[in-house]
Amino acid sequence: MKSVKFAAALLLLASLPLATQAQQHVLRGSDITESALIEALTPHADPEAAGPGDSPAVRTRSIKVMRESAEQPGHQVAKKAQASLLITFETNSAELRDEAKNSLDVVGKALQADSLAKFNFAIEGHADPRGGDELNYRLSQARAESVMNYLVGTHGISRGRLKAEGKGSSELLNTDDPTAPENRRVTITTLK
Repeated sequence: MKSVKFAAALLLLASLPLATQAQQHVLRGSDITESALIEALTPHADPEAAGPGDSPAVRTRSIKVMRESAEQPGHQVAKKAQASLLITFETNSAELRDEAKNSLDVVGKALQADSLAKFNFAIEGHADPRGGDELNYRLSQARAESVMNYLVGTHGISRGRLKAEGKGSSELLNTDDPTAPENRRVTITTLK
């Protein structure tokens, strides 16, 4: 009976979207380093992807869990490369605080690194659910644009490499505490 429960748990884990599995940690304060950002934002091949002619799979004793890939079968699939950053704002404001600017200075350096210079990025603003859907969407969009404008204006990152997108409160990271600071974050995702 335990093996059936274990197999069911493996099946559930394998069926979760990669983005859900990948985004479990929010970088904050001294965690926001150039090397941590480069590592988080550099796309890596999926180590579970199979070689040419084989489908990506996870093997268990008696179950073969197949993962659908967004690319052609037999090719390695890059996992979603993203970094969630705790970039804080005053309530109902999109103005960057000094601590946020310090963190974004590190982000600006990382985006200029040779390993990330060839990529474009989505800057996603997130909000907690206080204030209603429409207000949260507008506020999260303004926050994402504020971050983008800072990176462009202060660090000379090409505006063409960045796309600001407000997510409102649709992607809470901490659903147990909807007003938690990690739900008011900025996520930077590498685009292809």
